[in-house]
Amino acid sequence: MSLGQPEAAQLASAFVLSRLDYANSVLAGLPQSTIAPLQRAQNAAARFVCNLGLREHVSPALRELHWLPVAFRIDYKVCLMMHYIHIGQAPVYLADAVQLVATSSARPGLRSATTSDYRVPRTRTKLGERAFSVAGPATWNSLSAVLINTSDTARFKRHLKAHFYQLAFS
Repeated sequence: MSLGQPEAAQLASAFVLSRLDYANSVLAGLPQSTIAPLQRAQNAAARFVCNLGLREHVSPALRELHWLPVAFRIDYKVCLMMHYIHIGQAPVYLADAVQLVATSSARPGLRSATTSDYRVPRTRTKLGERAFSVAGPATWNSLSAVLINTSDTARFKRHLKAHFYQLAFS
């Protein structure tokens, strides 16, 4: 008995993608060399689903399956957490980790104080850049104003995935 592509995609999603997505926001800011093994696992899953050989390019398969590459999946998760903070549906400990530029005491009269940007704290180390208080605002601030100002979570998710899909496959 052989599996069809929809069934294979469901299996890959259940056994591989769910593991890649579990707590992947802690991987924000890691070098590509550290994320590469996770990307290879996703590539193997795409090859399984699309019945590709080892020497065939996997990018068209990822595009066809609408699977974001691992680095973009991480950014997606971080932006989703920032969205929950922005609309007031995040846990207090996450909301306390970031600060709107508008609420910063050093910027009350600046134009940046009227935006929905979050303050990105300065760090001295690469390790410090991986903290959610730095990676979250940095990733969030890179989004377009239209996307940032979307308050409906389902719509935000759709547009965010489309944004990262465009970045990944263009």
